[in-house]
Amino acid sequence: QLVESGGGLVQPGGSLRLSCAASGFTVDYYAIGWFRQAPGKEREGVSCISSSGGSTYYTNSVKGRFTVSRDNIKNRVHLQMNSLKPEDTAVYYCAAYRQPLFAACVMAPGRYGYWGQGTLVTVSS
Repeated sequence: QLVESGGGLVQPGGSLRLSCAASGFTVDYYAIGWFRQAPGKEREGVSCISSSGGSTYYTNSVKGRFTVSRDNIKNRVHLQMNSLKPEDTAVYYCAAYRQPLFAACVMAPGRYGYWGQGTLVTVSS
């Protein structure tokens, strides 16, 4: 099971830190991805981090603003979101899939077998 937290209402230019907590399995061997879905739009892959933490990916629209990190001791992954824009408004989901060590993470939703319930991020003045 994956549970997201940290969403909320923030003004443009503000920051939020999303967390994804895993239960029932350890994240050590899993790549973790962050996806988002805005009202009326398709789900979009935002970022992912490999099981080793050595590989990360960011979609172009969040590069330089978002940072993904993992804390295997606490069995969770974080998404630090800075310089937020109104177009970042969406429900954010974390997801996980088991992968070989040292492999790069991928953003293909079909690879992910575990999904959280989502947390709403609203960027508005």
